[in-house]
Amino acid sequence: MTPEQRRYVILGVIVLLLVIAGVVAAVYFLVQNPTAASVWRDIFIIFMAVESLFIGLTLVVLMVQLARLTNLLQHEIKPILESTNETVNTVRGTAIFVSENLVDPVMKLNSYVAALSKFFELMNIFKK
Repeated sequence: MTPEQRRYVILGVIVLLLVIAGVVAAVYFLVQNPTAASVWRDIFIIFMAVESLFIGLTLVVLMVQLARLTNLLQHEIKPILESTNETVNTVRGTAIFVSENLVDPVMKLNSYVAALSKFFELMNIFKK
């Protein structure tokens, strides 16, 4: 464990101990003052209700966004991918056709021309 990690662990333990001490002090204070405890309890219940409303609203928004994403994937991106796949297959077929019907004959012709050129070059050397 590096010294920096050790510092973070020690800092985390200190913060945890402070939180525990704060909770113990709050519980002691609330036990000593029941009227204050009831006020804090009511405030906490209201806070939890408002938080539940926000969480519910957030979940509804999340579900709507998820439905929109699913719709986008099914109706827009899937056709684009299919079209792209068709295009790639067409390009592949075109490349094979060009290779078989243009490149191969040109390469053969070039090799024949090179062979003839070399042949005539050798014939000129022997004539000298």
